[in-house]
Amino acid sequence: MTSRNSHRVQKSTGRRVLGVLSWLTVLALLAGALAGGVVLHERGSLNDFLCGGDCGDQYVAVPEALEVLEPGDQTVSGLPPASADVAAVTAAVQSAAGQPLLGPHVGVSVRELDGDELLMTSPDAFIPASTTKLLTGYAALTTLDPEERFRTTTVLDGDRLVLVGGGDPYLMATPADRGFAARADLATLADRTAKALVEKGMSQVQLAYDDTLFTGPADNPTWEPTYASQNQVSPITALWVDRGRIDKRRVEDPSGSATKIFAAQLVERGVAVVEVQPGQAPVDAEPVAQVEGPTVAQAVERMAVTSDNGAAEVLARHVALGAGAEPSFEGATTSVVAALVAGGVDTTGLVLRDGSGLSRQNRIAPSTLTSVVAAAELAAPQLTGDLPVAGFTGTLVERFVNLPGRGLARVKTGALNQVHSLAGTVTTADGVVLSVAVMVDQADVTRALDAREAVDAVVASLATCSCAT
Repeated sequence: MTSRNSHRVQKSTGRRVLGVLSWLTVLALLAGALAGGVVLHERGSLNDFLCGGDCGDQYVAVPEALEVLEPGDQTVSGLPPASADVAAVTAAVQSAAGQPLLGPHVGVSVRELDGDELLMTSPDAFIPASTTKLLTGYAALTTLDPEERFRTTTVLDGDRLVLVGGGDPYLMATPADRGFAARADLATLADRTAKALVEKGMSQVQLAYDDTLFTGPADNPTWEPTYASQNQVSPITALWVDRGRIDKRRVEDPSGSATKIFAAQLVERGVAVVEVQPGQAPVDAEPVAQVEGPTVAQAVERMAVTSDNGAAEVLARHVALGAGAEPSFEGATTSVVAALVAGGVDTTGLVLRDGSGLSRQNRIAPSTLTSVVAAAELAAPQLTGDLPVAGFTGTLVERFVNLPGRGLARVKTGALNQVHSLAGTVTTADGVVLSVAVMVDQADVTRALDAREAVDAVVASLATCSCAT
């Protein structure tokens, strides 16, 4: 089934997943608690009560115009023709985009999913903040195998045991009771490693760690110095646990800290560790044990929903590795841009210094963001399905609550001082799915929350638009 306004989305999780979501509808069956068993979910603030956290896509209905791929279905090449009226789109956003709170530098792009741009209010490139992650996610899904898993391993070099980081952005110190997907942890790796060592008759090892999968500086020289003290992001390495944090605080040496945790876990399991030091594993080292983390697709999903800065930087380095480039900040950003160009994305004015959007030296035009969404429709249809749902999930749980875009927009957020941006998709009142990007980088600094809501209102204006031709 291919409708004129269809918007194809597929997730990698194996369950039926919705794309851009429509009007609010049905929630949890509270067995025996309510006569009808159905609760109307009208506010993101109910998520904790109803779902114990973010409510998932299954609690929001699909628009009739939306086609959803089941796992195993094939993406159909060729997209439906343009189906929105330029004048109607322009009239819908004109007033909302002119709010004084947004400041003097505002850019809006609205595009059909077949790539035709309907509206561009400014050709400028803006400071994008975390909407940069759309570019990183697209590059990861198109450069890497989405089903490939991140692996953390141990190998033997004589009597030296080496913990080898595989660049798993979500490796944990210990198993989690709940999580977004199967996540690897060092405790499980210690169990498997200790068992293998005992079988070899080894009760004592020298322990080294190899984090050389990534190169270059671990901290981006274009990041603000305050990011470290504010725990915005940890040093980027190929070996860390709990996103480079201990007790939720950023550590200066994630690789060394992870290895010390692993050493203690080995000791608890009866293997003595005589020293801990960095050291590269030889190519011919003997494999001992491994753990597998999430797939690339699952990591991209989590990064997009939670706007995870560290995961974005790690994924960008994997893009560099996949492209045969140096896995550093420079190699990563160069490889992300190359993936965009290969996908036919409009990169006019694009400047990238990182994969997360923390750098204020990044510049992205609104047209580039909507172009990425259109390109993803063909090459990475999961991407738009990964984005937070307005009023329901991730970084949008508490947004759009009092706006008509609630449940209708699925967009990536971006925020820095004076910077507010949204980019993704929105379903109009008559069922047309459009790609939209709204960017401001000189917003009223004294009214940041109001400015953010004004950006939301631009997207919401399309949700109430009868824009179909």
